Amino acid sequence: MTAVENYEDWIGRGEEHQDLISAGPLDRLSATLDRDDPPFKDGDAVPPLGHWLYFLPRDRQSVLSSDGHPRRGGFLPPVEHLPRRMWAGSRLTFPGTLRVGMKAVRRSTIASVKTKQGASGELVFVTVRHEIGEPGGPALVTDEHDIVYRGLEGPAAKTPPMSLQGVWQRSLVPDEVLLFRYSALTFNAHRIHYDRAYVTKEEGYPGLVVHGPLTATLMIDQLRRELPEARIESFKFRAVSPAFDGAPLHLHGSPPSGDGTVELWTSNAEGGLVSTGSVVIGGATLAGDR
Repeated sequence: MTAVENYEDWIGRGEEHQDLISAGPLDRLSATLDRDDPPFKDGDAVPPLGHWLYFLPRDRQSVLSSDGHPRRGGFLPPVEHLPRRMWAGSRLTFPGTLRVGMKAVRRSTIASVKTKQGASGELVFVTVRHEIGEPGGPALVTDEHDIVYRGLEGPAAKTPPMSLQGVWQRSLVPDEVLLFRYSALTFNAHRIHYDRAYVTKEEGYPGLVVHGPLTATLMIDQLRRELPEARIESFKFRAVSPAFDGAPLHLHGSPPSGDGTVELWTSNAEGGLVSTGSVVIGGATLAGDR
């Protein structure tokens, strides 16, 4: 029996969570991104990917696993035989506007479970579709989130393909403080982001791992710095290789094509590709929404 057959019962499983879209988390994210934004107030538009600051886990301390994640099972399938769990990417659309002060609901469904064979062994991909909006209303944000489970076989980090240079470029060094602040913002207890002894000795990485969602947020932040008037209609992101604390992370981008597509990507200190992203922008402005 294959892993997919074992987990077929989880496909289609759903859950709902409600939250109040408050200003505080967005203000703290702006500070973490080193932005000089005015304080958010009721009615302001939530910036793209800001929804990741809400609907956070509430698992009790006693049900966490040794890696800091909640024990497997429950809503997500219990992929116990593959200990490494990583965020592989997302595909998002923004058909409406999520605003500060809203009471919002997130409806989540397990869309698929797939098993593949990679160079380092078996991989299990779980895709969860989230729809976020006001209770009883249409989705204002859709987010298909890919989670990958893998074993401990093979190197934790491989040499990635080389990256090109972008027309837009900015560099920063994700340090322990930045990773800690983002973990706190998203209530993420995964030890690979803050526990150096654990991540190097138990999981075999050379340093603290930069969160996939943080990398995606930095990419969108780069676009917002270059095109502050643009409204983002969709964004797809794929993680290619991990980035680590203490080393430069280079943000790249290309100006919009004729159809409004902006290509974004990140690279590491050696020029290796870390992540890729593609954004479709429209004419409405974030500035006008605030």
